[in-house]
Amino acid sequence: MSQTGLKTFGTIWIGQLVSLLGSGLTTFALGIWALERTGSVTRYALIIVLAGLPSILIGPFAGALVDRWDRRLVMLWTDLGPAVITLSYAFLLYRGELQVWHIYIGAFLNSVFSTFQWPAYSASITMLVEPKSYGRAYGMMDFGEAGTTIAAPALAGLLLSVMDIWGVLLLDFVSFLFAAVTLLLVRIPRPAPAASEEGAEESSLWKDAAFGWHFIRARPGLLQLLFFFATVNLAVCTAGVALLPMVLGFTGSKAAVG
Repeated sequence: MSQTGLKTFGTIWIGQLVSLLGSGLTTFALGIWALERTGSVTRYALIIVLAGLPSILIGPFAGALVDRWDRRLVMLWTDLGPAVITLSYAFLLYRGELQVWHIYIGAFLNSVFSTFQWPAYSASITMLVEPKSYGRAYGMMDFGEAGTTIAAPALAGLLLSVMDIWGVLLLDFVSFLFAAVTLLLVRIPRPAPAASEEGAEESSLWKDAAFGWHFIRARPGLLQLLFFFATVNLAVCTAGVALLPMVLGFTGSKAAVG
């Protein structure tokens, strides 16, 4: 990893780490808010379902589209978009007009942004990091994602016990702005266009999206690993939907839920 690439990747990583933590805080806080206002686990679960749909519907095409766009700009806009959504939550909350269906729309749109952000983030590594250091860079990314997944609910539960949801929304908004500023401070090289061979078919979005699926199907071990993780994620999400309302109902404590 060159010194310049290391510095650039480190700057981006810190920004995205803070952004992920802020997003986790708001996700947890709004989930608690929806449960307290409606008392319905079904409505709470619908937030999770809508947050997962974009990755299923758009995910197969997101990587192919990101390859055609400037990755830094993709990451920048996918940080600013959720920041606007957070501001919208705060505005509606201030006017006393925030409804659960607003959270449905926000969760779906946030997931759309995230579906494009992650491919741009991970693909940028290949333009900044030497091949021998890919494992280190991807390890840092996974650490950030897993660490914020664990830390965000605990921190959000603690914050909600000492401040209103306003404070959590403000922290989330600031985290997005921080991530956007870090992206403005760096430059991510764009990959050189592939040399076209005479008589070769032009690349299309559908072909590029299908290539990933064909690549996985041709490798049974990778396909089995994909289904294994899908099964584990399904089980964890199912348990998570039931666990949060149950703990909140037993204890009535937001800190305990976190």
